[in-house]
Amino acid sequence: MQPDFSLADCDVMGFDLDHTLCRYHLPQSARLIYDSFAQYLVTEKGYDEGLLTIAPDSLDFCCKGLVLDIEDGNFLKLGEDGTVLRASHGTRSMTDEEILETYGRREWKHFNTVSGMVSRSAKYYLYDNYFDLPGALLCARVVDSLDQHDGQKKYDFWKDMVAAIQHNYKITAFKEDCGTYFPEVKKHPDKYLQRCPESVKKWLKQLKSAGKILLLITSSHSDYCRLLCEYIIGNDFEEYFDVVITNALKPGFFSHTPNQRPFRTLENDEEQEALLSLDKPGWYSQGNAIQLYELLKKMTGKLDPKVVYFGDSMHSDIFPARHYSNWETVFILEELLGDKVTVPAETESEPLEKKGKYEGDQPEAPYFVSKQWGSFFVDRLPGLENAEETLIRTWSCKCISTYSTIAIPSLEAIADLPLDYRFTRFSSNSSATAGYYPSPPTALLPNEESVTMK
Repeated sequence: MQPDFSLADCDVMGFDLDHTLCRYHLPQSARLIYDSFAQYLVTEKGYDEGLLTIAPDSLDFCCKGLVLDIEDGNFLKLGEDGTVLRASHGTRSMTDEEILETYGRREWKHFNTVSGMVSRSAKYYLYDNYFDLPGALLCARVVDSLDQHDGQKKYDFWKDMVAAIQHNYKITAFKEDCGTYFPEVKKHPDKYLQRCPESVKKWLKQLKSAGKILLLITSSHSDYCRLLCEYIIGNDFEEYFDVVITNALKPGFFSHTPNQRPFRTLENDEEQEALLSLDKPGWYSQGNAIQLYELLKKMTGKLDPKVVYFGDSMHSDIFPARHYSNWETVFILEELLGDKVTVPAETESEPLEKKGKYEGDQPEAPYFVSKQWGSFFVDRLPGLENAEETLIRTWSCKCISTYSTIAIPSLEAIADLPLDYRFTRFSSNSSATAGYYPSPPTALLPNEESVTMK
């Protein structure tokens, strides 16, 4: 494999929508998502009303890469070898001694399963994107509440949490004004959504002019997709893409076969009959990467067109696109901005890449660097007596260099580059920081005192 990577070498560009093409105002959307789940638990499932109010700084608990050990009510930050670097029971941080007593210096019991497929299961849940993340705080507070009232040792709240997620995000919720989430975004899109920068819109047009095929592949349903795209890009958004696929149900889109997950056409946002194959560009629902690739062969006239996919979720976008489809992957990682912010977000000082970022976007970072969890990228190994701290990469960080071609903070970070710009890719024989553009996280640089280390 070449040590570098260029978009000019790719025939097809695929984009995720939420938190990739469509960026959100994170503090506002985090609070809305938290509220939408909490409302359901309290009103429909009888949970403690105290869950509806949250302290201003409590979203600090939310940190991408956390794993919830469901039965124990513990949240874990894992090292690249599966050892537990930090943990909390509910919202309460566990001490190094408690971590050693509970988990030892061994790899966490489910690590093989979660790391093999970047997966989720009935035993644990991986928080890896901003749509899920506020739910981590809610689950932690549910554990606190159950401990207070019932003194439970094993927890069975997860089924209710899943019901809350399904209630708010189900396919018909947008149309029916059901739940808290969609009605609120519909009413106040400007409060939650950031408009697509002109540089990114211009870049998308340049990609098409250069003969690239552009795909939009989102798990959001078609009606919500339309609302987002019209707000962030404009009413002509469909002209930017050759193929739009909504309700893609990733990661299944990449892992399922055509008969497990056929494509469907849409009429007035209602899914129609299953299609045996895709024969032309257009707007589709559900589907699978295998039949999509057959269409891309026809459209490019090539036997093996090269596809690159941009996304923000390791679980839904990056891992499956690489693992099942062998696509190039560009990981959108907003933490690349946060990791550099060494001062309170209100002050004027901010990293260069962030200046003039999205329109009207102030450096707002509710959980770029969590005080409770520290750096997304590295941490110290707890419980060691020697004076030298052992720094270890997190499992999330290892996944980035394993499954991403490159990682960038936003599409805007590369929109002004020439199409044939050559990025250094992540690869097994290069340094762990090679694929980060425009620069690696501070925490990964050698001999740097990381601002996020305790």
